[in-house]
Amino acid sequence: MYPSFVTWIVLAVLSIILLWIILYYVPIGLWFYAIISDAKVGLLQLVFMRWRKVPPTVIVSSMVESTKAGLRLDANELEAHYLAGGNVTNVVHALVSAQKAGIALDFKMATAIDLAGRNVLEAVQMSVNPKVINTPSVAAVAKDGIQLIAKARVTVRANIRQLVGGAGEETILARVGEGIVSSIGSSETHKVVLENPDVISKTVLAKGLDAGTAYEILSIDIADIDVGKNIGAELQIDQANADKNIAQAKAEERRAMAVALEQENIAKAQDARAKVILAEAEVPLAMAEAFRTGNLGIMDYYKMKNIQADTSMREKIGK
Repeated sequence: MYPSFVTWIVLAVLSIILLWIILYYVPIGLWFYAIISDAKVGLLQLVFMRWRKVPPTVIVSSMVESTKAGLRLDANELEAHYLAGGNVTNVVHALVSAQKAGIALDFKMATAIDLAGRNVLEAVQMSVNPKVINTPSVAAVAKDGIQLIAKARVTVRANIRQLVGGAGEETILARVGEGIVSSIGSSETHKVVLENPDVISKTVLAKGLDAGTAYEILSIDIADIDVGKNIGAELQIDQANADKNIAQAKAEERRAMAVALEQENIAKAQDARAKVILAEAEVPLAMAEAFRTGNLGIMDYYKMKNIQADTSMREKIGK
């Protein structure tokens, strides 16, 4: 019996699926593309790429691009870089761009930069087309106490040799800000800085702020500079207020001591008055005792009363 129509359809579908699987693991088209492009990639190597979960399309495309640009790269090295987590396409683009721009960059350095987490293609492009970094507002005080607020534009170029292990933009901004503060702080007056803002640029640029960074500073330009507060006057006012508060505290302390001394004198006077009153209260008793013992006569008593009356009259007249 001849196979039925349905059987022929099933066999056709299975054949197509089998052919697709074969062509997937044996990418003949990519191999032929590599051959006509003069890229040295073997068919067996492409098959092994599938098993190692490396996309052959990426490797072959990178090999063809590098070959057409006059670079001779090894497919095994590209595959190893992909397995290490690198961006093969980006590395090849960077190598081609560096060659066209006349920048010294080899495959080993490019892969190291890529695996370090930096965009090697962007670095090459920045070497050709420098980048401008705008600093935030930096406030500094001149020697005359006037605050100046400056903004700068830093033009940098990528330093390929320092991309691995070199500091980034944050370090550049921090160093430039520190240089601006130092330059303004060493100026005698704020007017000198306002008249010649390029003094800041020259002073900061001469410090070699790009040492140990992934960039090379080409220029530092002061984009804007404004006059802020009179910090010196504010500090003097604050010092005067502090001195005034100290003086007030000391005066209050002296007043409290004077009040305490006055209260103490009043207490002493009251104590003395109380003793006098007690002594005067004993006089009648003493006089009575003198009458009983015969030491005081009636004439002596009247004479004493006359003296007391005369003394009282003199006191009234004196007042």
